[in-house]
Amino acid sequence: MSNLHLVEHPLIAHKLTLLRDKTTGVKEFREAISELAMLLCYEATRDLPLKEVEVQTPMAVTRSRVISGKKLALVPILRAGIGMVDGILSLVPAAKVGHIGVYRDHETVLPVEYYCKLPEDIADREVIVLDPMLATGGTAVAAIRMIRERGVRHIKLMNIIAAPEGVRAMQEAFPDVEIYCAALDERLDENAYIIPGLGDAGDRLFGTK
Repeated sequence: MSNLHLVEHPLIAHKLTLLRDKTTGVKEFREAISELAMLLCYEATRDLPLKEVEVQTPMAVTRSRVISGKKLALVPILRAGIGMVDGILSLVPAAKVGHIGVYRDHETVLPVEYYCKLPEDIADREVIVLDPMLATGGTAVAAIRMIRERGVRHIKLMNIIAAPEGVRAMQEAFPDVEIYCAALDERLDENAYIIPGLGDAGDRLFGTK
């Protein structure tokens, strides 16, 4: 799976275990999602271009590097993707944030689009699409298609947990989109939920059923 990046680190493994545990409460679940997104962001932004600038330290003038080139936009898929935004903004506070509403019909398992609000200059930005779970891949494919229709060329997908079926769907639809996630799980069950997974990420984030 050439464009799949599994990000391995002891902190990621620990926080992922917290998310999987069904006894983890809403507060702790939200914090772990946000922290995992922050850790994944380090890898997803590893290729950002840099340029040299001259700065005055308290001791001397030196050459140092700052981020150059394309600016970032974060696009969480509603609603669970919202839980990943704050962690990334703590690292990249200047990033703009759009929102896409796509949900999976529980009977047909097909994506249903209902909302799209993106920054006006989205086509000039590198976009990271956020969704904790990559299950069938239908939702991610639909969201990325909506973004591509607005002229965006550089897109990455960030998930906490992915299923092999979702990764394959993404690779077939958008082989050029890099996928960053913390775990590749076993499979989908008959209801298209990831096994072992962590349940419904949106319900656990917001305390709903």
